[in-house]
This record gives sequence, structure tokens and C-alpha cells, in this order.
Amino acid sequence: MKTLGKSLVAFLLTLTMALGALGGALAEGKTTVTVYTARDTNVFEYVEPLFEEAYPQYDLEIMNMGAQEILERVRAEQANPQADFLWGGTEAAFKMAAKEGLLEAYVPTFADSFPAQYKDPDDLWYGEILLPEVIMYNTEALAEEDLPKDWNDLLDPKYEDQIIIRGVLASGTMRTIYCCMIYGQGGADPEKGFEWLRGLDKNTKEYAQNPTDLYLKLARQQGTLSLWNLQDIMIQKIVNEQPFGYIIPESGAPILVDAVGIVKGAKNMEGAKAFYEFLFTPEIKLALAEDMYQIPAQGDIPREQLPQWIQDLDLKAMDIDWSVVAEKEMEWMTYWDENIKGKN
Repeated sequence: MKTLGKSLVAFLLTLTMALGALGGALAEGKTTVTVYTARDTNVFEYVEPLFEEAYPQYDLEIMNMGAQEILERVRAEQANPQADFLWGGTEAAFKMAAKEGLLEAYVPTFADSFPAQYKDPDDLWYGEILLPEVIMYNTEALAEEDLPKDWNDLLDPKYEDQIIIRGVLASGTMRTIYCCMIYGQGGADPEKGFEWLRGLDKNTKEYAQNPTDLYLKLARQQGTLSLWNLQDIMIQKIVNEQPFGYIIPESGAPILVDAVGIVKGAKNMEGAKAFYEFLFTPEIKLALAEDMYQIPAQGDIPREQLPQWIQDLDLKAMDIDWSVVAEKEMEWMTYWDENIKGKN
């Protein structure tokens, strides 16, 4: 009973604080904009105060989860949307959301200058950044001569129990990477790709529950290699001073479009549109490129004005039919989860 009493007191205190904070926000005349995001914590903690300074009438409420988790949550909430804005997620996920009627059409002010390949033809989503998917490694654990140079090198027996993978099904990034590996091996015929994933599973020591768990295990050298996106590796390496490096595979890297969109039936449509426009202002795009290592999808900034790290980046894009990846993702990932994961 004592434990129950303490829990109840703690709950009431938390509720009182929450109501007090809500009352303060309402007293100030602020409106809450609820954002679901798969972005790194450093990114949304960087953007949030900038937006609230530029738009003092709004208060951002940011909920962080995996891209696939976001899609599933928006599906579940379709009858009563709880989010206003979706910030980040793969092209495949946004195409699925658009197909299911989960997104609100919006033509932003920059629509006419936006590359057609990085936006929805019906203005249901726009690609904010490009995310190259690369090989991640612990710089303190692996010497230069021991590093893999391409994707197929990850299947070498010398890397057995050295690979840590972010839990695949909950991660839009990992689902897309795995689908790109399947497509890269055999196109729309997945059999060669499944065989490749069996080899990767054999060398995989563990599937981490979330990105934080992945970073912790790699930093502790519980594993030395992973597959991950370039932006988050750069943030962990430079901002958080983690011993991480990256390898751009010789055969090419899948370059994902990371998109944004407004939730169909959003309760705060105007706030969502304001945040939409804010993310695509040239000043914010440049700041995020410089400080948060983002590659803007919209090519309206002259190359010489982009940060030096982007100008120096030597990327070769993997040849991927993204329509096939989007169509087959669920089928391929279900097969992987039921027949390959942890069985090799």
C-alpha cells in the first residue's frame, strides 16, 4: 500500500506540473504543434528553439520514434489524428502513407523550384534531405587495413560477431537499406538478396533496440561494424565525440530521400504549415547542413555556399528502382523477419 501511495502522489505531482505548464502555455496564447519525428535528438533539439523564437505563437511538442513506428502510429490514429506534422521518414514510408490517405496535400511556397524526383506529384510530401547509407565502424577497434571496402565484404567470416544492426522492422532506414541490398543483388527477384542477408545475419552479433542502443554497443566495442546513415554517423562522431567513422562502399550507396508531410486532419494545420515552411528556409537549411550534417534535397543553394564537407563528399549512388523497393518492402521484410533473422 505504501508503494501504491507513493506512486499515486508521484502521478498527481506530475499531473499538476503538466497542467500548470499547459495553463502557462495557454495564458501566453500559444498553440501546440505536435510533431512525430525519427530524427536524431541533436537535430530536433537544435531546431525547436529556433522555430519557437521565429514563431512565438507556437509551442512544439516533439515525439521521437522510429520511422516505421511513426507510420504505424499514424495509421492507428487515423480516425482521431494526434500529430500535426511528420518530420523525417523514408520515401517508401511516405508513399505508403500517401496511398493510405494519411497525409494532407499542401503546396509550399517553394514548390515550383523543387526537384520533381524528391516530392510527391500531388504535394502530399516533400523530401527535406538526402541520406546516404554507408558502412559504420568503430575507429578505435578497426585499423585501416581491416576495414571492409564494399557491401559484400561484410559477409567475410572474419567479421563474424562483429556486426551490430539497429532493429530492422521498427526502423524505416534499416528497412530501406535491407530492401536496397535485396534489390542490388537480384533486382525484383529477391532470392539472391535473401541469400545475401543470410550471410549478413550469420555475421550479426545483435540487433539493437534503437539508435542509442546501437551507438552504445559500438562505442563499447561489443561490435565494430554496422550499416547506418551518414548524417547520424557524423553527428555522433563530431557533435557527441564518439569513436565512429564511415566507409562509402565502392559499388555505391543507397541515397534515401528523407521526407516531411502534414497529417491528414491535423488539429493545428496552420502551425504545421508554419513549421513546414520554416524547415525549408535557406538560412535553416544552411545551418542544418553546417551544424547537423544534413544534405538538402532542394538544390537551390549554390554549391560554393554549401559547407565544405558536402563539397568534398564523393558519393556514388547505388542504382535502385525505388518504386520496386516501395512496392516490395513489406513482403521482403516480412520474409526476412520470419525466415532469416537470427537463424544463421
